[in-house]
Amino acid sequence: MLLDRFLPRIEFDSYEDFKQNYKVNVPDDFNFGFDIVDEWARQDENKKALVWCDDHDVEKTFTFKDISLLSNKTANYFKSLGIKKGDVVLMILRRRWEYWICAVALHKLGAILIPGTLQFAKKDIVYRANAADVKAIICVNDDYVISQVEAALPQSPTVMHHIVVGEPRDGWEYLEAGIENQSDEFPRPTGKEATTKDDTMIVYFTSGTTGMPKMVQHSYSHPLGHIVTAKYWHQVQENKLHLSVSDSGWGKFGWGKLYGQWICGAVVFAYDMDKFVPAKLLEKMEHYRITTFCAPPTMYRFMLLEDVASYDLSSIQHWTTAGEPLNPEVNNKWFRYTGHNIYQGFGQTESTLIMADFQWDDVKIGSTGKPSPLYDIKLLDREGREVADGEEGSICVMDVKNHPPVGLFTGYYHNHKMTAEMLMGEYYNTCDMAWRDSEGYYWFVGRNDDVIKCSGYRIGPFEVESAMLEHDAVVECAITGAPDPVRGQVVKATVVLKKGYEPSPELIKELQDHVKHATAPYKYPRIIEFVDELPKTLGGKIKRAQIRHEDEEAIRVRDK
Repeated sequence: MLLDRFLPRIEFDSYEDFKQNYKVNVPDDFNFGFDIVDEWARQDENKKALVWCDDHDVEKTFTFKDISLLSNKTANYFKSLGIKKGDVVLMILRRRWEYWICAVALHKLGAILIPGTLQFAKKDIVYRANAADVKAIICVNDDYVISQVEAALPQSPTVMHHIVVGEPRDGWEYLEAGIENQSDEFPRPTGKEATTKDDTMIVYFTSGTTGMPKMVQHSYSHPLGHIVTAKYWHQVQENKLHLSVSDSGWGKFGWGKLYGQWICGAVVFAYDMDKFVPAKLLEKMEHYRITTFCAPPTMYRFMLLEDVASYDLSSIQHWTTAGEPLNPEVNNKWFRYTGHNIYQGFGQTESTLIMADFQWDDVKIGSTGKPSPLYDIKLLDREGREVADGEEGSICVMDVKNHPPVGLFTGYYHNHKMTAEMLMGEYYNTCDMAWRDSEGYYWFVGRNDDVIKCSGYRIGPFEVESAMLEHDAVVECAITGAPDPVRGQVVKATVVLKKGYEPSPELIKELQDHVKHATAPYKYPRIIEFVDELPKTLGGKIKRAQIRHEDEEAIRVRDK
C-alpha cells in the first residue's frame, strides 16, 4: 500500500472526523511517474494497472511494471527529440492506451502536458499551440484529427514535432517506431531537470462556455489531491476495476482514470468507444465485472432508455457522477434497477473534488453532499459576506493565498494578472451558486450567469430541469432565461424528447402544468423549445450560455 506514505490516517469514524483530521503529506520532490507508477512496479511486478478495450475486439492488459518500462522508453524517445522539463506537449489521444504511457513519460521528464479532444478544429489547435507555446503534438491516427493538426501547423510556429500513434502516417513521426529501440531505463532527473511539487505538471483548457478558454495550471502535487476523489468518493478498491467514462481531452479523465485510482492501487478499466452507445457501455460493465463506476448524468439518463434490468450489474458496488448536478428522478430510477444510489461530486477544472456524497452520511437525493476535507468552503454573497443556511451564495474556497489546498490549481498559465485576481485574495470564488441546509448538506443552484431573474424572483435552472425530467416525455432539458420586455427574463426550457413523443401545443401545456405542480408555480417555463440535441461543451456540460446568446441574437434580428 502506498497511501500510508502520504496519509497519516486512512480510516475515519465519521464525516466530522474525516473533515477535521484528514491530512495529506506532499513530498517536496513528489513525481507521480516515479513515486507511484515505478513504486508499484517495484513492490509487485505483476500488479495490474490498466485493462483496455475498444469497439473492435482489441483488448490489452498492462501491469504497473509494463507502464513503468514503456514510459521509460517513451521518456527517452521524447528526450531524443529535445523535449525537456518545462516544454509543453499537446496530446489528442481519445482513450487510447498510449495516453497513459505518454502522460507518465512526460511527468517523468518534467514536461507540461495539455490534454486535447478529438473534436478540436484547426482554430482550437492554433489557439492552444500559440497560447501555451506548444512544442509537440501527439495524436491518434484519425483522419479528421490529422487534417485539423496539419492545417494548424503553418500557424503554430512553436510546434517542432507532430507524432502519431496507432499506425504510421506520411509526414508524421511514429510513436511506436520512435520508442522501439529506446532504453527501458530512465533515471530520475537531478539538479535543474528534477521536478518539485510546485512545478507545473499539467494545463487544462477550460471548456469555454463564455469567452476564450482559460489555461488552468496544476502542479506536481495535484495527483495527491485526488486521493479524496478516488478512495473516499469513488470508493475504489485495490486490484479491482474502476471505470470512469471520460475522454482524455478534459479534466475528468485525471479525476477518474489515472491519478487517485493508481495511487490507491485500483485497476483502471478503459473502454475506448468510437461513440457513446448506451447498450455497448452496459455490455462492457457487465462483461468485465466492474467494481466502481462514474459517469456524467447525461450518460445515466441515456442508459436508462435501455433495458437496464436485463444487464447483470451486480458486481458494481458504488456508483458516482459529476460534471452536472444529478436530477433526483435519474437517481430514483437507477436505484430501482440496481439497489444503489448515485453519489454526487462537485469540482472544477481548477480543483479536485470540492464537495461530494461521502460514505459516512445518508445521501440526500438532489444534494451535492458535503465539502471535501481539503477545502475550507463558505457561501458568500456579492459583498463577500457569508450567507445564512437556506440562502444562496457563491461557493468559495477560503484562505487560498496562505494555505492553498492540495490539488487546487496554481494559476492561469502565462496570465499572472488573472492568477493574482483569482488566487491572491482571501478566497477563490468558483462562481457556482449553492445553498446549505441545517444539516450541512449543499444544494447546487447553478452558475452565477445561469440564475434566472424573473419579476423579482431568482430561479436556479437545476430545480426546474429536475422537475421537467420527472415527465416521461423528457430525455434532456436545459433551463435558461430568455429576454422579456416586461419581466426582464422568463424561464425557457430547451427539451429533447424521448422516442414516441412529438412536439405539440398540448405537450407544451402538459409540461408547463407538470412543473407548476412539481415546484413553485412561478418557476414554470413560459417558453418551451424542442430540439434534437442540446449544445454541450467538450466535457459534456450543457452550454446554457450558447442557448441564451442565440435567443438574444434572434431578438436582435427580429427587432431590426
